[in-house]
This record gives sequence, C-alpha cells and structure tokens, in this order.
Amino acid sequence: GDSFRPSDVLNSRKGLTVEVGDTDAEGRLILADALALACEEKPALLVNFATLTGAARVALGVDIPVIFSNNEKLAFTLKDVGMANDDPLWPLPLWQPYRKDMTSDIADISSTGSGKAGAITAALFLESFVDPQVDWIHIDLYAWDHGGKPGRTKGGTEMASRALFAYLQNRFGKK
Repeated sequence: GDSFRPSDVLNSRKGLTVEVGDTDAEGRLILADALALACEEKPALLVNFATLTGAARVALGVDIPVIFSNNEKLAFTLKDVGMANDDPLWPLPLWQPYRKDMTSDIADISSTGSGKAGAITAALFLESFVDPQVDWIHIDLYAWDHGGKPGRTKGGTEMASRALFAYLQNRFGKK
C-alpha cells in the first residue's frame, strides 16, 4: 500500500513535484533528491554514476558508458581523458527540446519521457535537480563484464573510474 504507483505525485527536495511515470524508474527519484542535496554544498564538481537506463546500453553497447554534463566542454574533456587512459566514455547531448516529453498535467515534471531517447530524457530529468552553477557529470553505465577481456573477470566491473580519476588529478591535483 505504500509503494509508488504510476501517476503518484511526489514532492522532491528541490521543491519540484514529480509525477511517477513508471515504477521501474524509481532510482532516478532517489538520485534526484541526492543531487539536489549535494548542490546545497555548492561543490566545484558533482559526479554521479548510475546504471540508470537500458537505453544507454542500447545506444553504445556494454563497453562504453554514456556521459551527460551541463558543461559540454567538460563532457568532451572527460571523453578525451578516458580514451587516453583506455577507459572509454562517450558524451550524449542534454537535448533540451526533449524536455517537452516530460511534461505532466498533474506535476511540475514527469519522471519518465515518451519512451524515446530514454537515456537523454532520464539525464534531463536529473539535470532538473542540479544547480546550473555547479559543473555536473552524469555517467550512465552498464558496469557488467561478460568475460572475454584479459585480466577481467566475468561479472560486475568498474567503468569510467580510471578516466574520472585522471580527470580529477588534472583538474584538482596539486601542481
């Protein structure tokens, strides 16, 4: 009786009301509040990793996580750092015209889009909870290795960690 149901309206930490579009997308509701909370500290950089959508895996396959950022230069810099560190990532756009697919008649925003461009609309949903003054990176990753790569076991695996670590060293490391 206490579970989320489609068309429920939830109050978010940021003050936006959210229409539950799909009960299989509950993780983004929790992540949205976490991002809003993190932004209250005004960090120099906010990064989140999530196996948020199957759409990201469909778009780029199982080996390449998707990067979204509210700072396009940052996204492409992280892509380049990832390629240089044998830890590939690839940016997709926060295509603002797709926001229309998340309109709701009963809330400020729907938690899901129209079913098209699922990775992008999920990232746009999250972006709604991020302070635009905070550099933000969202990495939508599969994080599973089917085996077959030398030195990698079958099962859950890290993705994008070497790329992010190298980026952080370059940006924030002592000179």
